[in-house]
Parts: sequence; C-alpha cells; structure tokens
Amino acid sequence: MPALHWIGKDKVVKHHHEVPFKILQREYVHTAPEGSPVNSIGNRIIHGDNLEALKALLPEYEGRVKCIYIDPPYNTGNEGWVYNDNVNEPRIQKWLHQVVGKEGEDLTRHDKWLCMMYPRLKLLHRLLANDGVIFVSIDENEHRYFELLIEEIFGSVNKIETFIWKKSYGGGAKSKHIVNLHEFIVCFAKNKDSVGALDLPPDEKALKYYKYKDEKFAERGPYRFQPLATNSMDERPNLRYPITFEGEDIWPEKQWQWSRDRVETAQNNNELAFTQKSGKWTVSYKQYLKSTNGNERRSKAYSIIDGIYTQQGTNEIKAMFGDGKIFSFPKPSYLITYLLQLVTDQNALVLDSFGGSGTTAHAVLKLNAQDGGNRKFILTEMMDYAETITAERVRRVMGSYGEEAKAVAGLGGSFEYYTIGAALFDEDGNLNEAVPVDEIRRYVAYSEGIECRSDRQTLLGISSDAAYFFHYEPDQAQRWTTNI
Repeated sequence: MPALHWIGKDKVVKHHHEVPFKILQREYVHTAPEGSPVNSIGNRIIHGDNLEALKALLPEYEGRVKCIYIDPPYNTGNEGWVYNDNVNEPRIQKWLHQVVGKEGEDLTRHDKWLCMMYPRLKLLHRLLANDGVIFVSIDENEHRYFELLIEEIFGSVNKIETFIWKKSYGGGAKSKHIVNLHEFIVCFAKNKDSVGALDLPPDEKALKYYKYKDEKFAERGPYRFQPLATNSMDERPNLRYPITFEGEDIWPEKQWQWSRDRVETAQNNNELAFTQKSGKWTVSYKQYLKSTNGNERRSKAYSIIDGIYTQQGTNEIKAMFGDGKIFSFPKPSYLITYLLQLVTDQNALVLDSFGGSGTTAHAVLKLNAQDGGNRKFILTEMMDYAETITAERVRRVMGSYGEEAKAVAGLGGSFEYYTIGAALFDEDGNLNEAVPVDEIRRYVAYSEGIECRSDRQTLLGISSDAAYFFHYEPDQAQRWTTNI
C-alpha cells in the first residue's frame, strides 16, 4: 500500500498515546421547554480541544460509536484554524515559520494539517464500533493526502466509497479556470465485513409505481412489475432455462435474473405475471413494497450526492440566528441526515469532533423526529463559539425558532454541556487528588478492561470470574500501576 510521509510524521504517529487523560467537567444540562416533543437524551456538547476531548471519551465510549461525521478545516490557506498538537520538532518549526504565499504550494501548510489530523483519526478509530462507519468532508486542498492518511489508519480494505457531493448549482463568475461545484465525502468502516447494507428510506418518487394489490397486501403492501429477464448481467448458463406457462416453454433472450428454484417458488406463490404481445411472451415478477418481514423496500445510495446545496446550510443558520454570515459555509443538515440514514439504527451513537455550527446534532434530532428513533450525539468544538453558536443552535432546534409564518417548532430533547477538566495524573505520574473519586474509579476500570459499577462501593467490577476492588486514599496517592 502506498505510504504517505511528511515532515513531523514520526512525532505524531504515537502522539495519541501521549495525550493526557483529562476529565470532562459538566457545566450544565439543557432540556427543551415543557411540552416539547420527547426526543433523545444523553447527548453531549464538549467545549475544548478535540484531541483532549476524544481521549477523555475513551473510558466510556471506546468501540461504541456507530457513526462518525467530521468536517475538519479544509486547509485552504485562508483559514484561521489553530490546533495545538505540541509538536515541537525543530524541522516542523522551521517549516511553520517560513513565509509563503497562500496561493503557492505551501508544504508547511500540508505538513501542519497532517500533523493535526493524524492523532485525532487514531482516537476516532478507537471510538468507532466494529460495525461503525466514518464520513469525512474534504475538498481538493487535502483530499489526495487524506485518502492515504485514512487508509494507513483504517486500512485500504475498509474503504467504502468516496462520495462526490455536488454542493453548488451554478455561479463561478470569479473562477479563473474551472468552476468547482463539488466536494468529497470519504467513507471508511472500522471493519467493512461487519457493516451491513447501506441504503436509504424508500424513494418517494418511486412509491407511485407500487399501485397493484393482491392477496398479500396486508403483509407486503402494494407491488410493481419488474422484468425477470436481463441482458445486463454476466452470462451465466444456469440462468438460461425455459419457464413453462400454459403448456408453452418461455425462453429469455439472454438469461433470467433468478435461479430455476426461485422462479418455481415465485410461480407457485402467484408472484409472476405473463403477458403476450405479437406472439412474444414477457415474464415479470411482483416487486412488493415490503419484505416478508414487513420492512419497506429501501432505495440505493449513489456515489454522487445531488440536490443538497451549501446555500441550504446558510439558510438554516439565517433562519435560526437572523444572520447567515455568523458562521461560514455550514453544512446543510439535509446532507448529514442523508449520511446518517445510510448507517445508523434508531439507537445509534453519533460523534462529530469538529462540531462547528452544530449541524450534526441538528441532523440527529431531525432524523429521530422522522422515524421515532433515539439516536444520541456527541459534539466537540474548541472555538469560542461552542457556547454561542454550536450549543445555541441545538437549544433552538430542541425548543423553537423563527417568528409567525417562519416559526419552526422545536424537536425536543436535552444535552449536557461539558468543558475539559483536570488531568487524571500530575506531571510526576501520580493520581491528581483534585480529580473526583468517581472519575478515578471509571479510569481504573477502563484500564483493567472491566465495566465499572455505577455505585460507590469498594467493589469496582467483575470480569472473567475475577472481582476487582477499589481502595483509594488521596493523601497516599502514588504512581498508578495496573496491579490492583
């Protein structure tokens, strides 16, 4: 597999191990006004460096996140992003202090971005469930590098797709060469073999074709006719055979889609239709709206996402805050909802470590309202607007916003707002006496690979027929070891 190298890589490959464990300090709990719809609880918004926040989430959430969506800085050269990775290697400093043109091929800019992304991707990989999926929005500035970066961490065999998102539908008057209308959404799995089908709810446009009914209507709903013969599949001799109807053998022009046994079963169950025109027979099968389990037929997703535009995200911000310019280029909630529908069940945990304007939380709440789900979100945001924009948007989505004809009803729900607290260990490697005992218990249980009991008894937990006991005297705290 091709390897990606950059200045400073050797300093960040294992940097996620060096990030100190810190506690999450809960500042407040926000609950939608009384009378609002009941929506998901257990949501979190964390204000602080996402590298520290992701590390702090490990004890509780490692291997539990079903879907990750991130929209990291695109590194255009005009952004003001600041991510401190404590990378003080002299070669990096030399590059970072060079004065380069924003329009040029500024290798310093790429080195810095890759150093920022690597340890965060490593922690995201650990948080993702075995059947989980990550989506990453990116554009041409870093796309070619990012594909190699994420392949190194997730493995090339776990790539699902790189979506092309058509973000705009026109414009480009200021473009010197080509009008750019798209971005990328890179999609990888933690373990591709564990990921089921990725599909979408039934296509509303296709529902009109399901207009016929038979004796199975109560269980399987209406149906449409689909041709059983196919010319598009690779030639398979076992799919070429006659179907007997009214004493006549009907042969396909090339072959049938189904095996002989499946056809015979369908024919016996009244699930085939035969029509004759100009002496030629056509065989169709009944495609029911619902499966035998009663689940509605879902639709396929395509590698090109069209019909969702950046302007919609700006309009959402404007509707909530009265000013669409308070946050630049927010992603539309429709885009995140589209992605979540592909991979999440109704109780999935969704993580966004570049929370931005709170679009992912908005999408989770919308999707829960649509299908009655109880998905939960965790957002992290390090910038100062974490409270005034990120959390405020979620408050308004949960409550309500807009006035008179433009009023939008709240979706309900609640979230906890956190900041990054004290480190679990001091500089000498001793337990920090300022850290609450409950947090130390949770960390000790995590380091031993056991589930921590929620009560405060001496018994910490039980694993593999072994009981773990916790005894802690702050004034006797010494360097932590796993031999308890």
